[in-house]
Amino acid sequence: MVRAGESEALRRCAECGGYAYGGAPDCGICRDLVDGIVEEEWAAFLRQWDTTPGGTQERTLAEMVAAEPDRHDWRLVDAALDRLRCPDCGDRLTRGPVGCPACDRAHGYRYAAIETDRPGVPPGNEHAIRVNVSVVRRPQVSSDGEVLVRRLLLPLLLAGFLPTTEEAQRISALVKKSPPGRRAQLVEQIVQALAEGFSRTRPAARAAGSSPTSPDTPAATHRRSAPGRPR
Repeated sequence: MVRAGESEALRRCAECGGYAYGGAPDCGICRDLVDGIVEEEWAAFLRQWDTTPGGTQERTLAEMVAAEPDRHDWRLVDAALDRLRCPDCGDRLTRGPVGCPACDRAHGYRYAAIETDRPGVPPGNEHAIRVNVSVVRRPQVSSDGEVLVRRLLLPLLLAGFLPTTEEAQRISALVKKSPPGRRAQLVEQIVQALAEGFSRTRPAARAAGSSPTSPDTPAATHRRSAPGRPR
């Protein structure tokens, strides 16, 4: 089954004009697309269990998945947490304000979930997707600069891109030294350059049936992050 957002060609959003997914959380269309990355997998999970959305059984399944994140794909775990209420702040679990103990604890445990790299992408691509999705869907706990970079890179990650260490450091340095008023424009320019370079090299990598980084990359990579270590 192809998961939501996977292997998508870069395309423009009709509402915000940027690459689809990259306008979240402010752009409504992009925000729905990002939510769909976890929601479509949850819907398939409910169908497997012959469960109707919104009922008591769905909540029971959500509690089961959230209690055993290391046994489930990260998309299911994130969707399950959305269906549970925080006992401390009352918001969706992990979505509460900075410093909410229960939300922070659940947010750390979510990174024990399973991450499976797709065939033909650099190892770690799936981890990068889930971290960026987490930041974009929980922007209140990250700096404006981090949210900006995470959301703009997300469309490229979904298409199979993974920045090198040098590229990531260059973007980080740009964010730190840029005036707030020009930061978004400058980051958009560097991401656009990365997208153009990726678009030129990606077809050749697919034709060769290999990863963009190594012809010996395995077809799929399963990994788990340590609890509380999102990146």
